Amino acid sequence: MPKNIAYLRVSTLEQNIEKNKSEILLLANDKSLGRVEFVEEKISGNIHWRKRKIGDIIESLQKGDTILLNEFSRLGRSMLECMEIISIATQKEINIYTVKGNWQLDNTIQSKVMAMVFSMVSEIERDLISKRTKEALQTKKASGVTLGRPKGPGKSKLDAHRVEIEALLKNGSTKKFIAARYSSTPANLHNWLKKNNCY
Repeated sequence: MPKNIAYLRVSTLEQNIEKNKSEILLLANDKSLGRVEFVEEKISGNIHWRKRKIGDIIESLQKGDTILLNEFSRLGRSMLECMEIISIATQKEINIYTVKGNWQLDNTIQSKVMAMVFSMVSEIERDLISKRTKEALQTKKASGVTLGRPKGPGKSKLDAHRVEIEALLKNGSTKKFIAARYSSTPANLHNWLKKNNCY
């Protein structure tokens, strides 16, 4: 049987979880989905999605399973992060339904159009991040900060891009995206970030 997971993330105690549950159950009933399992999480959206419960949900669900949300913004802290989650769900053929806006990602024509739009938005967001990063580098250089790879043994090729990597992380880029951008591996990037206290 396909799984139906309702993800409820709230960042403050004032937000009404029970109201959200009722709305999601009505949505599930309207879609004739059957039993719904609720996964609740009280955590800031500033925490990367892979370190939140939604990361485990995306990892565990399979083709034909469904994620129910009150709204898309519950997924991530930025548009790019939400787009990444939606992209992975689409690739795994996981359905996503939301109460707010009545959005749906499944096998419908609407979903295919949405997937195309999301892809475009994600690409635009990457371009904007790149532009902001270049501007930040130019500002650093103008203020006298020396850019480029430090001389000497034992240095990582990522050292030369520290300012840019920090900017990319701040703007919501994933470690997978950053590692690929600098011809590195996610594991190597992880170790470099830990060594340089860039978390």
